[in-house]
Amino acid sequence: MRIDLSEIATTFPAFRVGVVVAEGMTIRDERPADLERLIADRQADLRTRFGGRELAEVPGILPWRLAYKVFGIKSTRYRCSVERLVKNTLAERPLPAINGYVDAYNAVSLSRVFPIGADDLDRVEGDVFFRFSRDGDSFVDMSGGEDAAEGAGPAEDPPKPGEVVYTDAAKVLCRRWNWRQDARSLVSPTTTRAILTVQSLGIGDLDAALADLTALIERFCGGRTAVTLAGADDPVREVAMP
Repeated sequence: MRIDLSEIATTFPAFRVGVVVAEGMTIRDERPADLERLIADRQADLRTRFGGRELAEVPGILPWRLAYKVFGIKSTRYRCSVERLVKNTLAERPLPAINGYVDAYNAVSLSRVFPIGADDLDRVEGDVFFRFSRDGDSFVDMSGGEDAAEGAGPAEDPPKPGEVVYTDAAKVLCRRWNWRQDARSLVSPTTTRAILTVQSLGIGDLDAALADLTALIERFCGGRTAVTLAGADDPVREVAMP
């Protein structure tokens, strides 16, 4: 398996991504108590650092807003995943409990201010890419699509022309770069292998975030991890396996 971001490297030369593959995991359905305390501590720290400031003043937020505008996304309805986490934390809303793996990487995303997303590796086909959308791209929105009524189930909702998307060889894994994930490859308690990306546009310590992330995955889910780095200057890499 390779990671390939060559198609967007010229347009976004600051883009770097850390790819983490984890195998042999046991993912708990509920959030462990130790992880609950860790998340609460990290939310409190974020409020201390950035409380009372505009979201665009939080390091790591503004570059993504500007990047979204480059590929035509101007509406405030569409923000990168980490902005939503930061916004909810500063508004003193709790971090939704998903499962032990997703909650662990959300803790890193929030505290390090990097968009992070993951997919069940057994549901990923072939290589993975960050690229511009194409005719025929398939994406199943877990919420029924952008114009669906509240509570609608998963439905096909392909990307708009020119979107940056994260894909495998068969489908879009995430629309608008890091906005919303496809319903077909979500990580669940039945997942034992996952592929995760930590995404940077030049702000923040990506290496420290990856070290934090792998430590938390191994602490709360067990298993083994391997890390691969790719960037505009080295856009096609073989993905390391544990």
